[in-house]
Amino acid sequence: MIEAEKNKTKKEELELSNSQKLPEHIAIIMDGNGRWAQKHNLARSQGHRRGVERVREIVEEAAKIGIKVLTLYAFSTENWKRPKQEIDLLMRLLKIFLAKEINRLKKNNIRFECIGRLDKLPESVLKIIYRAKEETRDNNGLVLNLALNYGSRTEIIDAVNKIILDKAAGRLNKASIDEADFSKYLYTANLPDPDLLIRTSGEQRISNFLLWQVSYSELVFPKKLWPEFGKKDFLDCIRAYQRRVRRFGGI
Repeated sequence: MIEAEKNKTKKEELELSNSQKLPEHIAIIMDGNGRWAQKHNLARSQGHRRGVERVREIVEEAAKIGIKVLTLYAFSTENWKRPKQEIDLLMRLLKIFLAKEINRLKKNNIRFECIGRLDKLPESVLKIIYRAKEETRDNNGLVLNLALNYGSRTEIIDAVNKIILDKAAGRLNKASIDEADFSKYLYTANLPDPDLLIRTSGEQRISNFLLWQVSYSELVFPKKLWPEFGKKDFLDCIRAYQRRVRRFGGI
């Protein structure tokens, strides 16, 4: 029975990887760690720890089936409102995850990137982030992109301020800019826009995540909480994406 399930999963992965409609960029709002812990009468910290395990599983699956970019909403600008004890735990889990995963990322040809106001993160976190980026910079497989201290309104404001500075310094000589110009000032300037946005836990909102970039993304809202969200659920979301017709305003 177990072997049959493994063979079924391998077949599903093969079908996805051979598909012409495989999304190039998938973004995920990893929602539900706290509710999962509450559901199982555990401390919130246990929910976050289980959530980290899911990150590892989904990253490896995305790399295996040929996704080009996976952006995970790991810590928002609003998350600083949480209790200090929880914030400290999240930062500690992030450091532990990256330290443990650097060799695995290198082995699986995964390049690590980050978006957000990174300078506001603790120095110890920045140190491991820059190490992970440096040690994986030559990898050309999946791009694992973590959104840390990220808020989309903040990103857009930062982009506008950069444009103002470039105009004042004479680095931008255009009288007006278009969408392509503006996109170059976003944190995601070197990445394609997401084709698919997944938010776990059944909540149907995007919570200040990639507001500009998801304008034409397909949205999928699985009901499972993030610590319950496995490879099969991930593949189901991709299949839901593949069944949709993307017209981008056309016929």
